[in-house]
Amino acid sequence: MVTIKTEREIQLMREAGQILAKVHKELEGYVKPGLTTLDLDTKCEKLIRSMGAVPSFKGYCGFPASACVSVNDEVVHGIPSADRYIEEGDIVTLDVGVIWKGWQSDAARTHAVGKIDSEVQELIDHTRESFFVGIKAATDGARVNDIGRTIEDYINQFGYGIVEDLVGHGIGREMHEEPEVPNFACRSRGMKLRKNMTIAVEPMINLGTWMVEEQDNGWTFVTCDGAPSAHYENTILITEGEPEVLSLLPEEKKIYNVK
Repeated sequence: MVTIKTEREIQLMREAGQILAKVHKELEGYVKPGLTTLDLDTKCEKLIRSMGAVPSFKGYCGFPASACVSVNDEVVHGIPSADRYIEEGDIVTLDVGVIWKGWQSDAARTHAVGKIDSEVQELIDHTRESFFVGIKAATDGARVNDIGRTIEDYINQFGYGIVEDLVGHGIGREMHEEPEVPNFACRSRGMKLRKNMTIAVEPMINLGTWMVEEQDNGWTFVTCDGAPSAHYENTILITEGEPEVLSLLPEEKKIYNVK
């Protein structure tokens, strides 16, 4: 079900987004070689709860952790483990959601662990930029697929693979609401975007093939060729003009020149 939020509901989603943005900022400075993926999850949950929010992923459809921690060729939904250490040269995606007073926010960041290959750093940078390029098409009266087409047009110049098995989504009281928000062009233009809709836009981009496969744990998706994957996501609000990015801090919005 698609929901159009009231001004009060939007304010609560802004507050949820700012909590999540602070969590991601703290985690950015915490990621380093020698930590386990469980260490990252433990830190994430402590941060969320210290701010009075609830981790939305923990227990969701049986997911056992507060953060999805995906390393290198893991695209999404990596399950934190005390046996999985991150090392110099790895990339780590932290996908995190929070619930604040009944309202959700969802965002993901891919981090370099120490010094990484330049082509992998470029993958991270271009994936992040594809989000900001894509949301320029997310305006009142536009279509959902306008976002995906814009992201695809940007990413194609680099020869990367755009994951097609996983997409963005509406968000509000529930973490996953309608509509689905693809990161690639579809035949149908999709649903019309309306002012005060909230959606999560999340390009997932691979250095190699676009194809992914689900692991036996029933959660984690990896690239079929073992190439690295990057992921960047924010919760946004549709307005009459440019969208408002709810899960970035004010200083980050200035850097990326967004509302």
